[in-house]
Amino acid sequence: MKPIENRLIFKISLLSISLFLMMAPQISSALPLMYQAFPGVNQSSVEMLSTIPNFGIIAGLVISPILIRLIKQKHTVLVGLMVTLLAGTAPLYLTSYLPILFSRFLLGVGIGLFNSLAVSLLPKFYKDSEEQLATMLGFQNVMGAIGAAISSFLVGYLVTISWHAAFAIYLLVIPAFILFYVFIPNDSATQIKHSISKGHASATRLNAKVILIAALMFIIFTFYMPMAYKLPVLITQEGLGTLPQAAFLAGISSLLGIPLGASFGYFFKKLHDKIFPIGFGLVAIGFFVLFSAVHLVMVFIAMVIIGFGFGLGVPYMYNWLAWAAPEKAMNLATTLVLVMVNIGCFISPYLLNWLTAIFGQNTPRMTMLVSTVAFGVISIYALFHYINVHRLAGVRKS
Repeated sequence: MKPIENRLIFKISLLSISLFLMMAPQISSALPLMYQAFPGVNQSSVEMLSTIPNFGIIAGLVISPILIRLIKQKHTVLVGLMVTLLAGTAPLYLTSYLPILFSRFLLGVGIGLFNSLAVSLLPKFYKDSEEQLATMLGFQNVMGAIGAAISSFLVGYLVTISWHAAFAIYLLVIPAFILFYVFIPNDSATQIKHSISKGHASATRLNAKVILIAALMFIIFTFYMPMAYKLPVLITQEGLGTLPQAAFLAGISSLLGIPLGASFGYFFKKLHDKIFPIGFGLVAIGFFVLFSAVHLVMVFIAMVIIGFGFGLGVPYMYNWLAWAAPEKAMNLATTLVLVMVNIGCFISPYLLNWLTAIFGQNTPRMTMLVSTVAFGVISIYALFHYINVHRLAGVRKS
């Protein structure tokens, strides 16, 4: 009989919660209809409905460790899924702006409750096999992209019915809730398998490597986010294409990220720690191609390169975290990393605008150049890190 972690239904159930990690902003296609629904509310406030879940996610990440201590990991995930379902579908019948805004914040809280567990549960079951863990982390990264793609296509259809109908995408939480409830064992069962003999105090303390990874993820996402908020402006302002073409390219690049992320385990098996400098080196090259782009084909090539590099680099960071964090502090470590990721995403426009203003050229191209330099520095650091780690490993062997 197969061990539970090797069963396909178990893997699907464990990964299913990651479908919703990138789903919160996907209702943005319904915003133009919502401008008309709330005539007394200004446009920026309506647009906040797509961004306020990020604040809720940070709140959920902070609450999650407390809830885990009270009701354990599995039930924390189930509570998070239930909050996501109820808050996510509330605008199906709510009609006033403020209640909808609050429900969107609660949606983020629900996602935040299981956001870190979507990653930290994987080492609990797969830490004995580095390659299997890498494969699962690659698929975990893919599931977020799949969730975003599915919800985006569904919203495109549902808005033809009404803006209320767009929020039906959160009904997808129901099968994930059932799968997780039925096929994921309670914490006591998993703790028996992965019990360790470390003292409680030392096991729950974060180490310097975790702090380093959190800081790097903050920088990575801060300088990656221009792909979301500056790329459409670059394409239209520079006459490289139209806004629909920019949206189409973004959709295609998201779809390309699915097979790339799914192949992370294969690349990790072949390259191991070399993925760190290679992945972020590719991101740096991709941003430089964006900076240099003179036609839409170059933009597409750049997006493919960035997507490939990012699809290697980010799962590697989570794989590194899985091995660097004390076992009992894995969820706390993941929470710290995800909080830093969300803060980086939030401050990115302000920080990048400030940096480009220093050079007196607050333009999309200058933003892409700043990101090129940032990822160039990250990849150089990654190269020295790789060399240093393997030099130390050689010294220990000798």
